[in-house]
Amino acid sequence: MAVCVKILSAARQLHRNAAHVKLNWPNRSILTDTSVLNRLKHPRFYHINTGWFSDTALKTRITASYRVTARHHRWMRVVAVFHGQTELLTPTYRPYKLQDRTFGNRSSGADFPGEDGGDTAGSGGEESAGDGGAPYNGSQITALTPMMVPEVFPNVPLIAVSRNPVFPRFIKIIEVKNEALMELLRRKVRLAQPYAGVFLKKDDNNESDVVESLDSIYSIGSFVQIHEMQDLGDKLRMIVMGHRRIQITRQLEAEPKESESQSKPPPRRKAKFSHKDQPSSLTEQTEDKVGLLSVVLIFFFVLTVTVFFMSSEICSLMSVCLFVCVCGHIRESVLQMMQAGQRVVDNPIYLSDMGAALTGAESHELQDVLEETSIPKRLYKALSLLKKEYELSKLQQRLGREVEEKIKQTHRKYLLQEQLKIIKKELGLEKEDKEAIEEKFRERLKDRAVPQHIMDVISEELNKLGLLDNHSSEFNVTRNYLDWLTSMPWGTNSEENLSLERAKEVLEEDHYGMDDVKKRILEFIAVSQLRGSTQGKILCFYGPPGVGKTSIARSIARALNRQYFRFSVGGMTDVAEIKGHRRTYVGAMPGKIIQCLKKTKTENPLVLIDEVDKMGRGYQGDPSSALLELLDPEQNANFLDHYLDVPVDLSKVLFICTANVVDTIPEPLRDRMEMINVSGYVAQEKLAIAERYLVPQLRSLCGLTEVKASISSDALSVLIRQYCRESGVRNLQKQVEKVFRKVAYRIVSGKQTTVTVTPDNLQEYVGKPVFTVDRMYDVTPPGVVMGLAWTALGGSTMFIETSLRRPVGGADPKGEGSLEVTGQLGDIMKESAKIASTFARAFLMGQEPQNQFLVNSHLHLHVPEGATPKDGPSAGCTIVTALLSLATNRPVRQNVAMTGEVSLTGKILPVGGIKEKTIAARRAGVTCIILPAENRKDYSDLPDYITQGLEVHFVDHYSQIYPIVFPQNQS
Repeated sequence: MAVCVKILSAARQLHRNAAHVKLNWPNRSILTDTSVLNRLKHPRFYHINTGWFSDTALKTRITASYRVTARHHRWMRVVAVFHGQTELLTPTYRPYKLQDRTFGNRSSGADFPGEDGGDTAGSGGEESAGDGGAPYNGSQITALTPMMVPEVFPNVPLIAVSRNPVFPRFIKIIEVKNEALMELLRRKVRLAQPYAGVFLKKDDNNESDVVESLDSIYSIGSFVQIHEMQDLGDKLRMIVMGHRRIQITRQLEAEPKESESQSKPPPRRKAKFSHKDQPSSLTEQTEDKVGLLSVVLIFFFVLTVTVFFMSSEICSLMSVCLFVCVCGHIRESVLQMMQAGQRVVDNPIYLSDMGAALTGAESHELQDVLEETSIPKRLYKALSLLKKEYELSKLQQRLGREVEEKIKQTHRKYLLQEQLKIIKKELGLEKEDKEAIEEKFRERLKDRAVPQHIMDVISEELNKLGLLDNHSSEFNVTRNYLDWLTSMPWGTNSEENLSLERAKEVLEEDHYGMDDVKKRILEFIAVSQLRGSTQGKILCFYGPPGVGKTSIARSIARALNRQYFRFSVGGMTDVAEIKGHRRTYVGAMPGKIIQCLKKTKTENPLVLIDEVDKMGRGYQGDPSSALLELLDPEQNANFLDHYLDVPVDLSKVLFICTANVVDTIPEPLRDRMEMINVSGYVAQEKLAIAERYLVPQLRSLCGLTEVKASISSDALSVLIRQYCRESGVRNLQKQVEKVFRKVAYRIVSGKQTTVTVTPDNLQEYVGKPVFTVDRMYDVTPPGVVMGLAWTALGGSTMFIETSLRRPVGGADPKGEGSLEVTGQLGDIMKESAKIASTFARAFLMGQEPQNQFLVNSHLHLHVPEGATPKDGPSAGCTIVTALLSLATNRPVRQNVAMTGEVSLTGKILPVGGIKEKTIAARRAGVTCIILPAENRKDYSDLPDYITQGLEVHFVDHYSQIYPIVFPQNQS
């Protein structure tokens, strides 16, 4: 054993530069005098003597008077001798050689900055650092300044950082907000122990200073010295410098607080630790000790580098790393470290750390470099990070050059444009932006009869525009407002067609049937011709889908020679879509009707408002209420849009609305419109529409000619009867198009050259028939009667079925009968069934007093197709007839259908949908129908091809129906 003595002062001062390693200096000299051996002191004790060095080798270095002040530094043991010299090796690891240099390591300020070896572990208690334990006062230093590091490392507090670890001999600014950790750091600094262990968190997103578990941080970090601490109250801002790589061995218990007035604690014996004694598992040492602690003290050992030789490979790696560093965007930082003759880049240990620390790599990549103890591998990893950084730097430089070039081009273009503007202005060829905008707006109004109140607003806004800055937001708002005001068709009207012959020709050319609509349009033209001027009207076409309500509106616009504009209000919930937005909102726009006038450029267009029965209602308001002002002839002459904020005359606009049902249209809105029913088509009408319009249009659409493809009338009839029974022709159009598509495929594929579709081969093109049975009962049994119903898709037949639930003679405690109804019936239809049951019981007692069937029986009434909701009062007389048929056990007359609401006294009240119900009766093969007497006027309006062959009975009371459905000669 021996004592390593550090010479503090002598006649000739000894010093070593931290960057330049002196030849043969790291070798310790052995003091072999007996007198010296007798004077061995414990480490950290001073000794002053003038002549106790008898070793020749040492005397050659200490010349003149050698009064020496020495400090017994630490215990050491002789490991080996070097080249026969009596010198000790460093107590940490063997030196390595580069050419004629011998490099080693010492405990305080290693020759290779930032690396230290030794089997030294931190002591168990706090120990004052510095000579004499003077209070610590950190100074401002740089990363290249040689630092004094304590030989015996105290236990240090653990500081967890995010993103970037601290490399040895590099400075980092750390902020601590943990109150307990802040207090411990303050106490450490006051006790002249400004040291800590800095470790990187595994989770970069974790910003907390509290270490919940040692598993949340990497076990290898840096031993740092606090050089400057700024106390900001709620946090500490520290400048720290890394010195050594360290690894956590275990966690220590929290230290009790010590007063600054207490004396310096006695030094504890330094624990020894070697790599052989490393714990097998860090988790085993720290189990049940971490938890949620606000402060963690750690026990560690210093990592050492693996012994290596400076081979040509390492020299090449160092050269490449240096080249990448100097060529990249970190060049300035590297050059600063190479100033003042310092050759830090000659040190492979420091060069690898520097290369990694100066990159912007990911935290786990930097930690990988920090944990690497093999210098060649560390150089390889640092070089990999530097190459990535170099590629990124080249990309940034290229992008920067491209952006700079674009900026130069844009700037040059801007300068040329500004110069061109000035030249044109001087030559009088161009005016300023404001003048040009104002002139454009005034040019629009030259030939228009703008009302005076509108002109006043425009003039005021033009004056306002001249006072605004071109780049202000108000300037753009005012310019857009003036653009809308001057784009409106003030006083501009399209020349209308007042010729009845021309209008009738156009209407017949595009649509078949629809006589009510065509007559109303011709009446409108006749009135306009007599008055010499036209006025706007509000019409509403309602009927089932696919009957041509929307398409007829376009034909009407063509017949009247008016501009056509369509917008749908189905599902609309925002009033602003109709009345516009306030100009105060960003991106505000006028409503649909103002957009219509701007687009059509006339004051008298035809505006189609589609699906008015499907408008919604939201928190933005009720659009149906907003339509009241738009569609009111008394108010739309001064329609006020929220955006324009000036009255607009809409009295010349012809509004046409479409709807499928009128029940969902609000009553005030329905009252403002003239309702025109567009009913469905019968088979003859569909056949005519298909032959005149659908077949020619779809044949041309599919690229066929009449020679190549044709459909016979019989095939169209089968198609209508078995595939397309709805009221409209939209599905018929799809089926005909399907036929022509398959025909086109056959012709193109070469299977056929010409195709004629007949009833025999129709299924090859459209598949199996959808409707195979026209009616549920060919012969109705007792208790079953056919009724007529109306739906949104047109009319249909509906059978009412009745049956007995219990035997007639069954025990009944109450002695009263009952009626159960099924078939997903609505409330109105259930009430109608109850009324019919009461009336049928009374009527049967009048006809057959001895028949008590309806009095005591429990009956069940069902309407087939239970998945379809049904409601309405028009099945009253049909239910009465079904109950009487069941009670008398007589079937009703075959091929008879009826409709009508029955009252409690037997009165037959009128119903709607007579045309659709009549069409459904004819389609089902009915020969006799019974209608309420008040519906005679509706039946008389039907064309002859619908009523032809039908036996019709109009009745006022059910007593008139009974002899029709139960004739006397029927057995």
